[in-house]
Amino acid sequence: MQTNQQRSILQVSELNAEVALLLQSAFPLLWIEGEISNLSRPASGHLYFSLKDSKAQVRCAMFKHKNMRLRINPENGLKVLARVTIGLYEARGEFQLIVEHMEDAGEGQLQKEFEALKKKLDQQGLFDSLLKKNLPNNPKRIGVITSPTGAAIRDVIHVLKRRCPHIPILIYPVAVQGAKASKEIVKALLQADHEQQCDVLLLVRGGGSIEDLWSFNEEIVAHAIYEAKTPIVTGVGHEIDFTIADFVSDQRAPTPSAAAELISPDREVLTTHLSTLTDNLHRLISQKISANEEQLTHLHHRLKQQSGLAKIQQQKQTIDDFDIRLNRIINKQLQLEKSNLQHLQQRLFAQSPIRHLHQQQSTLATLKQRLAYAMSRKQQQAKEELQNLSSHLNTISPLATLQRGYSITRNDAVVVHSIKQVSEGQKLNVLLADGNFDCEVTKYSKKGL
Repeated sequence: MQTNQQRSILQVSELNAEVALLLQSAFPLLWIEGEISNLSRPASGHLYFSLKDSKAQVRCAMFKHKNMRLRINPENGLKVLARVTIGLYEARGEFQLIVEHMEDAGEGQLQKEFEALKKKLDQQGLFDSLLKKNLPNNPKRIGVITSPTGAAIRDVIHVLKRRCPHIPILIYPVAVQGAKASKEIVKALLQADHEQQCDVLLLVRGGGSIEDLWSFNEEIVAHAIYEAKTPIVTGVGHEIDFTIADFVSDQRAPTPSAAAELISPDREVLTTHLSTLTDNLHRLISQKISANEEQLTHLHHRLKQQSGLAKIQQQKQTIDDFDIRLNRIINKQLQLEKSNLQHLQQRLFAQSPIRHLHQQQSTLATLKQRLAYAMSRKQQQAKEELQNLSSHLNTISPLATLQRGYSITRNDAVVVHSIKQVSEGQKLNVLLADGNFDCEVTKYSKKGL
């Protein structure tokens, strides 16, 4: 008979420790699917529950530092996928699973569908970066496709009102979650793109689970975005969320607020641009006046030095041509600068103090009066000096030719000499002796046809 000294005797704790080591070394990290039951949430923050199927169940533990990163809310009856290690609770000798990660079992299937659709659309070319449309720098109207009651629309409106309150917002209300959401989104995209009232469209919604965001992963939504002519920016969910719509859109933003930031110009930048344009206008006016004075002085001096009627006539024609061209350039530049200035003043009006705006307008009016007076005085002086010489050129001047019934046709500043320079639908300007008018080419034919 063996004595205790001859037997290999283990303490219970030693046996459980050996079994725990054996289980940990025998089974790698693995995935298991089951339904949560007997869920317990003690004050420690750990989770204790069972995973079961129709035939068996197993005890599970998920410690606080792991469950803090869960994107689902564990509850009894929820079917989940869990990544686990196999172990033994040594204090009671109970076999259990240590859960490292857990997700809704439905999410696993949705993720597979997501990856399959992403691969399919990528092969069809819907994600091609070369086909992405450029976003407008200064949109005249912004369209927002989203739920009218969600946090996303409030965030977008807040950002746009802060950055560019002068730009109107057109909201296309849709459901962003549920069975009908994808059809409503497609309908809104088609409507907004057909109406062409907006320069850019924002397709946004707040964060949520993969099921909540699934309407943005539907193939019909992807094709509607791809076929739209209007640039589309998506801001769906949080920064870590990616949807099929994000890959197809012309620009993806991490959140709705970021999407609004992306497409909205800053009013401070516009104010600076207005100031720069005003300074440039003043500088160009001064340069044009100085150049005009110098050129007229130079031509007048050359006229005095030369003799002979032919030379005088040539100088007259040169001066008249220069005067016409100079006036045309000045007027065109002034009109362009005035138009830009008026446009920016209108956009800035709602944001600038009224008193300051009135002061700027008064200053601009004074500068215009001074410019008009200075130009009128210089032109009158030049005309008086050249009046006698101009009368000799009247018979061969372009205006006399126009008064005989001829006209000059121009495409912008280019004179049209040949039928090859025009096409149907092209807009032209026709100069007559007493004015000019714009016309559109509806039909033309070549000589001899």
